[in-house]
Amino acid sequence: MSSAIVPRGLLWRPTSLLLFGAGGLLLALGLLERSPVPLFAALPLLLAPVAAALDAPPSPAAADLSWSAEGSGPEVRLEGTITPRAPLRVEGLSVRLYRPPLLRERRPLSVSVENGSLRFVATWDAPYPFLQPVARPEVTWTDALGLVEVPVLVDAPALRVERFPPEVARIGRVRLRRTTPQPGEVRSRQVGSAGEFFAVRPAAPTDTPRQINWRATARAGRLLSNDFFLERTGDLLLLLDLRPTTLGETRDARILSIASAAALGIATGFLAEKARVGLGLFGEFLTAVPLGSGRIQRVRIAQALQRATLAETPGPSERFAVSLPRYFPTGVTTVLLSSLADDDSPALLTHLRRRGYPTVVLSPSPIPLLVRESSTNTAEDAVMLRLLRLVRRQRIGEAWREAPVVEWEEYWSLAPFVRFLTRPLSNPRGAP
Repeated sequence: MSSAIVPRGLLWRPTSLLLFGAGGLLLALGLLERSPVPLFAALPLLLAPVAAALDAPPSPAAADLSWSAEGSGPEVRLEGTITPRAPLRVEGLSVRLYRPPLLRERRPLSVSVENGSLRFVATWDAPYPFLQPVARPEVTWTDALGLVEVPVLVDAPALRVERFPPEVARIGRVRLRRTTPQPGEVRSRQVGSAGEFFAVRPAAPTDTPRQINWRATARAGRLLSNDFFLERTGDLLLLLDLRPTTLGETRDARILSIASAAALGIATGFLAEKARVGLGLFGEFLTAVPLGSGRIQRVRIAQALQRATLAETPGPSERFAVSLPRYFPTGVTTVLLSSLADDDSPALLTHLRRRGYPTVVLSPSPIPLLVRESSTNTAEDAVMLRLLRLVRRQRIGEAWREAPVVEWEEYWSLAPFVRFLTRPLSNPRGAP
């Protein structure tokens, strides 16, 4: 009987199962005692879930979702509107959001019905910069008595939430060293679809209508396109170290999240100034996003950073440096994001320098994470913290022999890194 009246996709709630169980017991009791009283008592218990199932919308039920992430800095505010498609009704709709583990709930989820749509607002806190997608909310329809529910298919992509320090908005104005100079100083010989006019050429199948020179086409009787000098400020290579360290998997994952957000922010700043940006991810082997520019390159970098995970087996530093020339030209300005928590970090900088990559290290310090994890402020904790800072200072000093290092302890500020890039370095090795 259930398969004949229950739409596909409908789910019985625990209350319905209890009613079916109680109704079945009363029905059996009435038949055993041959009394109509238990039979009449069992009738509404059995019919209530069936009536709720008949009143449910047919499956598959669907709804449209429009949502966005607002806020700045540590605040993450998700706002969304769910509009049901006929015959689904907004009455009875409920929404559940998946909150990434890194974020903390500031206020409970707020849900309201406005103009035939379900509107929800979620406010979270981000203790550190992060780059993480938020899965689509789970939407279900439930009857007024809570007896049955129907899953609702939501038509919307996952939401990518990005939070990085605000200084990256002006970091792209920094002049990149050892790359193509600023426009107006030395003209680039490369041509493309934007910039200063260069020449007219026969049109290619990949040319857009904006590239077609319609006046020249009318005079020549064939399609002609414009070529332009590429306006480019320089090239930048971002390297992200995915090798595990002695900090442990949990702390390494948090530092990776912070470094990924910083890498995307730095790339965004330079791409906005028409620079070319590339990305290298090194765990056991190198994963590269070649140099590119524009909005599509930002999407490529963001997707690669989202897929980045800690490597189970660390690869040797020399393999990393040897693999880079396959994808990136030597001499490109290079920024390495690494915690420097491993003894092999200075060796990596040595190999990068020898292969011709002038490197600046942006090093997220693990000490703020350790301070947050400590729940007590005893004398032993103070001594331990001081020892950790001494070890950290020694390791950074060893790294300075090969490349300049910017210590990054205040995760929501990249001001020291921006100041460092704006001042010229007299020593190409970056030694202090």
